[in-house]
Amino acid sequence: MSGPGSRHPWWRTAVIEQLYPRSFADSNGDGVGDLDGIRQHLDHLSWLGVDATWLSPFFRSPMADFGYDVSDYCDVDPLFGTLHDFDALLAEAHARGMKVLIDWVPNHTSDLHPWFIESRSSRDNPKRDWYLWRDPAPDGGPPNNWISAFTDGGSAWTFDDATGQYYLHLFLPQQPDLNWRNTDVVAAMHDTLRFWLDRGVDGFRMDVIHAIVKRADLADVEDGYQQMVDESRYDSPAIHEQLRDIRMLIDSYPGDRVCVGEVYILSTARVADYYGANDELHIAFNFPPLYAPWDASKWRTRIERVQQELDPRAAWPTWVLSNHDNPRQRTRYGSEARARAAAVLLLTLRGTPFLYQGEELGLEDAVVPSDRAVDPGGRDGCRAPIPWTVAPPHGWHGREPWLPFPPSPEARAVEAMTADPSSITYLYRDLLALRHTSPALQTGDLHLLDAPDGVLAYERSADQGDATLTVAINFTTTSIPYPRSGHIAVSSVATRERGPFDGELAPDEAVILRP
Repeated sequence: MSGPGSRHPWWRTAVIEQLYPRSFADSNGDGVGDLDGIRQHLDHLSWLGVDATWLSPFFRSPMADFGYDVSDYCDVDPLFGTLHDFDALLAEAHARGMKVLIDWVPNHTSDLHPWFIESRSSRDNPKRDWYLWRDPAPDGGPPNNWISAFTDGGSAWTFDDATGQYYLHLFLPQQPDLNWRNTDVVAAMHDTLRFWLDRGVDGFRMDVIHAIVKRADLADVEDGYQQMVDESRYDSPAIHEQLRDIRMLIDSYPGDRVCVGEVYILSTARVADYYGANDELHIAFNFPPLYAPWDASKWRTRIERVQQELDPRAAWPTWVLSNHDNPRQRTRYGSEARARAAAVLLLTLRGTPFLYQGEELGLEDAVVPSDRAVDPGGRDGCRAPIPWTVAPPHGWHGREPWLPFPPSPEARAVEAMTADPSSITYLYRDLLALRHTSPALQTGDLHLLDAPDGVLAYERSADQGDATLTVAINFTTTSIPYPRSGHIAVSSVATRERGPFDGELAPDEAVILRP
């Protein structure tokens, strides 16, 4: 984390871990994680070396989309606790020097939010225009061909019998989209930001922020899934104008508060636009690497694209390999050895890395039987509860957890992993400790190196007199000679001795070399 007098805002040098409250830790035995459970386990995050946490939604919600359908932006759902519990969590995190980001869901509310209840009550209600209502098409069907997420390609419009119009929802029908062209909506949503900023939060992860203003004509677009990952449905100039106003609001508070954008566009160049001229998002998720296969050449291309397409004067990169919407990296890559090497990769690239709870334990996705599946998007596997203790019920006393545990909860429990210095948990701890002491890794330049086929290699260097570090990652299942001199600072292979590098990369090994 940036210290006193640092010229870098804290979020440039931080490692941020996403916490999914339902599955992190349960303090009251109801089978669902909560805010007090997080508070009680802050020491684990502090021991690991995490600088900041991002909390997925804990606001009041009917939970149709597990908190991303908000019915009150300024209160805690009783499932997760109270505002007092949040304040206590925030205070204890800050006492440990840890920042706290929260999720902000500006594109849509719950259909049970008081705003929408009023809006759908009649066509002349003062809040009617707070959402996007339209008459049926001439054939009586939806106003256009837009599709929604989680509905198997179904329409993004739902007909309301009481008022004879359709309302727009890019996600579930229980998540009606707000009308950001209405200035009252803008003012109300800005007030929700102020509510949490005044309580002391350090910033926001902003859900689907690139979608908040729809194109004015609501015209048909190219049909199919591509609708979900391009900008054809949105009014980009209007969105950028809204982002500049949001940025001004965030920047009006002291302490380098940060806005992190979920810009789900699979083009690094297009994502770069959402940084503006350093006057829109502070940082934005770059998702293509999340979908990159375990292949050295593909990863080299991803790094080159970031270097070419993010303006270093205005756009600081982010890197993420797992989150609550995607299979865990160990599940995707197929082995713990690759998950360990991926940890080295993630934590040595230039930019801000985001971890996802449980990656430091090497967790795989849970196998969720059909009778326990609950998520409309099929994402239950990566959201399974964190096992804390070796002995069942693994720190979840009371009701059975809302989802099954990941595979091998005894061996993967925090208690077991933190007792084993050779575990992936200690690898993460070593990597975070190295980042904290290395300006080269925190904010230095990245220079790609020539390397044998199957190997990705790069140097990290800074101008503060810090040692240049070399990172080499073997993406293959065979040993590969890599004749580079240096001393091993960190290896993803637990049995590798620290000391002079012998010029050989083991299968799926990643190393960090000092001169």
